[in-house]
Amino acid sequence: MAINVVWFVLLVVLFIGYVVLDGFDLGVGMIYFEAEEDKDRRLALNAIGPVWDANEVWLITAGGALFAAFPDVYATIFSGFYTALMLLLLVLIGRAVSIEFRSKRESAKWRSIWDAVFSLSNFLITLLMAVAFANVIAGLPIGANKEYAGTFWTLISPYSVFFALAAIITLRFHGRLYLSLKVNGKFKEKIKSRTTICAVATLVSLLILNVWTFAGYPHTLKNFSAFPLWYLVDVLVYVAFILAWLYGKKGKEKTAFLLSSVGLGLLVALGGVAIYPNLAYSSLNPDYSLTIFNASSSPKTLWTMFVIACIGVPLALIYKVFVYRTFKGKTELDENAY
Repeated sequence: MAINVVWFVLLVVLFIGYVVLDGFDLGVGMIYFEAEEDKDRRLALNAIGPVWDANEVWLITAGGALFAAFPDVYATIFSGFYTALMLLLLVLIGRAVSIEFRSKRESAKWRSIWDAVFSLSNFLITLLMAVAFANVIAGLPIGANKEYAGTFWTLISPYSVFFALAAIITLRFHGRLYLSLKVNGKFKEKIKSRTTICAVATLVSLLILNVWTFAGYPHTLKNFSAFPLWYLVDVLVYVAFILAWLYGKKGKEKTAFLLSSVGLGLLVALGGVAIYPNLAYSSLNPDYSLTIFNASSSPKTLWTMFVIACIGVPLALIYKVFVYRTFKGKTELDENAY
């Protein structure tokens, strides 16, 4: 049984890596049009240019781990979210293409088209991912046969829409802190000038979402009631974002960004606490829920994968540290820039 719990924790860690790292890429994309001049837009693109594609690896790895460790969950969720996942794939491709194509021609019209594709793609990626996470937390119409019994429109609810709105607001704040760390001059001052309103909006939206989740979906309270210490972790999320805001105002952008990353990481971890041991909670009947125990691969498969993960994950982390150290500091434009 213990290996099932280990894989649940590993999945949560992989999603933390994705939300924190690709989160600032998405945030930069969603505030992209605050840069009015072409030079500033290029600075924004090049601030994420060396790392955005590697940051997406966390999502791919999480999907692969879900497929191998919990195949029933993978089959149910991917079939239920099929339309949404195809849309997600489309906008992920759109973001990649826009980054690579945008500066290939000097034409202002050409660049404005790809600017629009880039910014819209980041909004839609955040929206689609957030709606998916919202439904995993709230519950899905899963029947006794482990199959999704809803439609694409079943995924759209007031809760999932607000969840997406809160995600957009929070990642815009996260991206703003990252971009203020990477640029200088008037563009930086413009980015920083809106930090306060973004911070307040983030805190308010997360508080509303927190109350809505606990009040509207009582099953998410089970582990918090069993281990009240998790409520303290919940409070630490707000502390992290408040400190990120204050340090950002003081000009300590690196500390502010790290604190924002901690806040996001804790949010994802609390999402894991809210659903454990479920990976797909059934809103039709809790007994139909897919858990880390009734929907997992064989123990032999899980242990084999765990050995591989113990080798692969540290290598991936070493690579990430190397890339971020190589491209640390302020973003500058040269002949190789986007």
